[in-house]
Amino acid sequence: MDAVEAGETYRITRNGIEVAELRPVARRRRLSAEELVERHRRLPRVDHARMRQEADAFFGTDEAAVGDEPRERSRS
Repeated sequence: MDAVEAGETYRITRNGIEVAELRPVARRRRLSAEELVERHRRLPRVDHARMRQEADAFFGTDEAAVGDEPRERSRS
């Protein structure tokens, strides 16, 4: 296991036929601030007005209908 942890890969055989591979788990590399800024720079621009229109069309607007507020309803 020390060798695998150090980067070695082993092929496991059964009756001379390869059946598996023992190798180190791929580690996620942390991004530097510069790499993160560069990736962000390549993202597509967001059209905030269009995004708001789509959200309003899907969820509705912030304007509540009269009598729709729970505190405005009478208790029966």
